[in-house]
This record gives sequence, C-alpha cells and structure tokens, in this order.
Amino acid sequence: MTAIPSKPRATWLLILAMLAGVSFWFVGQHTIPALPWIAWKGAGVGLLTIWAALNARGRDGWLITAVLALGTLGDVLLERSQTGGALAFLAGHLTATMLYLLHRRSKPSPSQLILSVLLLLGVPLIAFLLPADRAAAPGIALYATGLGAMAASAWISRFPRYRVGLGAVMFVASDLLIFAKMGPLAGSLIPVLLIWPLYFIGQALIAWGAVTTLLRWKDDEDLHHRL
Repeated sequence: MTAIPSKPRATWLLILAMLAGVSFWFVGQHTIPALPWIAWKGAGVGLLTIWAALNARGRDGWLITAVLALGTLGDVLLERSQTGGALAFLAGHLTATMLYLLHRRSKPSPSQLILSVLLLLGVPLIAFLLPADRAAAPGIALYATGLGAMAASAWISRFPRYRVGLGAVMFVASDLLIFAKMGPLAGSLIPVLLIWPLYFIGQALIAWGAVTTLLRWKDDEDLHHRL
C-alpha cells in the first residue's frame, strides 16, 4: 500500500506570486507612487505566504508560513524603517532556523557539515567587513549571525538542499550584496541587478521546497498510522 501524494493547493497563487515577484524587478522605484510600489514589492512573498498557509497541515506548515510572513513584513517595513525591516527579517531567520533544526539530518556528510560551518561563521564575518561605515558594522554582523544560522541549518536539514538549501544560500548572497553596496560595491550596477532576483527566487525556492516536502512527510506519516 502506497500513499497518494498530496498536490499543493491553490497552485494558481504560487503562479501569481512568481508573476508579482519577477515583474517587480522591472519596476523603477520612481515610476509609480510610493504606496503602490511598496505594495507591489510585498506582493510576491505575501502571496507565497498565503499559499503556504493554505497548504499548512500542522506545526511545521505554520512555521514556514510565519517565516514567509515575516519576510513580507520585512520587505514592506524596509521602505519606512531599516531597523524595523531588519528586525522582521531577523525574526524570520530565527523561526526558519528552528524549523530546520527540528528536521536536521541525523548523519550529514562531511561536505555538508563544512559548508554549514562556513555559512554559520563566514556570513557574519563577511557582513561585518563589508560596510564602509564601521559604526554600522556591529549591527549588521548581529543581523547576519541570524542570517548565517538560517542558511547553515537549512543546509544540514532534511529539506531538499537544491530547493530549500539553495534558496537559503541565495538569500545570503542577496543580503551580502546589500552590505557590499554600502562599501566596496557602492555605485556598482551588480547589486542593483542581482539583489532582488537572488532574494525573491531564494524565497520562492524555500517556500516551494518546504511546503511540498512537508506535504509529502505528512502523507507518509498518515500512511504509517493506517498500516
């Protein structure tokens, strides 16, 4: 007897989220009024949040929903308060770290452990070194400690590495480009071109990988209980 895999609900919401997130990359900040621009910015991850909520079937489903909701809040708050946005994202990283550690691999390979340690230690160190404003560096490193913990725990979790793990690493790359824009890449087009696609595609990979994996695990658990 085998389980019939549950298909994610409301796939159309996932498609809308991708359309909103990808199209935002092409919207100039000064081409439309501020409030619609901020709403458009929050729409991509906001729709991913609703999609995750519709597919939540237990504690872990609601945890990934909370992670995405905090990301949406961070996207919006950053346009009014850098500190408020950073705190929302940090709360999301800590929530994600908790979820990933609840499902850590029992025997990660040496290469997985090495990359996990590099993410945990290297992300806050690099973030600390990047900004030209050295007074801002400690606060950035504090935030990046949560960012590194999120990516490190994702990489050694049982969630698929080439969806959730890769998405977490893309999130890290996006944030490091933000910090590089405050230092060695100030005035460069590289952050302008890459920050948003790395961030949004990373969030989409995390959402897709976590939600579909949790549905599969729940199917397997339900089947086990029926046998």
